[in-house]
Amino acid sequence: MAMKILVTGGAGFIGSNLVEKLVEEGNDVFVVDSLHTGSRENLKSVLEKIEFIRADCKDIFLLNIPKVDFIFHLGIFSSSPMYKQNPALVGDAINGAIAVFEFAKKNSAGVVFASSSSIYSGLPTPHKEEMTPLVKDYYTEARYCIERLAKLYSVLHNVNSTALRFFSVYGKHEEYKGRYANCLTQMILNDEFVIYGDGSQTRDFIHVSDVVNACITAMNKSSGFKVYNVGTGRETSFNEVAKLIQKYKPLKITYKPNPIKNYVDRTCADITLIKNELGWKPTIELEDGIKDSIKYYLHQCTD
Repeated sequence: MAMKILVTGGAGFIGSNLVEKLVEEGNDVFVVDSLHTGSRENLKSVLEKIEFIRADCKDIFLLNIPKVDFIFHLGIFSSSPMYKQNPALVGDAINGAIAVFEFAKKNSAGVVFASSSSIYSGLPTPHKEEMTPLVKDYYTEARYCIERLAKLYSVLHNVNSTALRFFSVYGKHEEYKGRYANCLTQMILNDEFVIYGDGSQTRDFIHVSDVVNACITAMNKSSGFKVYNVGTGRETSFNEVAKLIQKYKPLKITYKPNPIKNYVDRTCADITLIKNELGWKPTIELEDGIKDSIKYYLHQCTD
């Protein structure tokens, strides 16, 4: 049965992929996006089938959005460097989330929202949901606070919500994030790439289509307040990623010293919980995802 679904950040990288899938499944979709790192171009295949509102999610009650059945909250500033440049974004992210949870309360709607693997910064791999986050950066504090607020809304107001801690997501529609795009995507988009450090640092790279499926699975199956990792359970070094990309396109790698003090050396999700409780698991192998992404971006550049 078709649902009325609100997607904040729906013109962004992950959001637009999610919107395409929701429309394909026959849902009525409302998108709220400030276009900070998103673009209408990401929605060109579905723009006539959705209602798009350019606005900040903190103003959600001013937008005359009808009653919705469910909310995906992805419209959260999504890169650590953004917060380093402007720590006030922590407050903006939190206030936006409060507005979304209040809207969910009013609509008796569930929420799936984007959290981050950055919460595990400084902790050993594999990363498990029960780990206690360290105090590392502004971005981490914003995401962790939003998780705490989500739990509070569940306890006080029975708002069902699920925090999905996304690991290193890559795939189509990320080009508009510019310098905030995943390093894998930047390697694909450019013929030259600088790796800071020796390239042995790792990430748990997950294809955006798997992330979209995790979002929809969480919408259909979860209740109360839950936190799940969304990754592959495998870590791959930057050097290994570069070699995979070089099999399919030219790429020159330059190495420079890493100037970042709180740099994350390794990420790897323990996905036992989401497998056992929601029955979700990733399906896209890294090399297949890289080939798919290269094909997409090469096509974008020749249009």
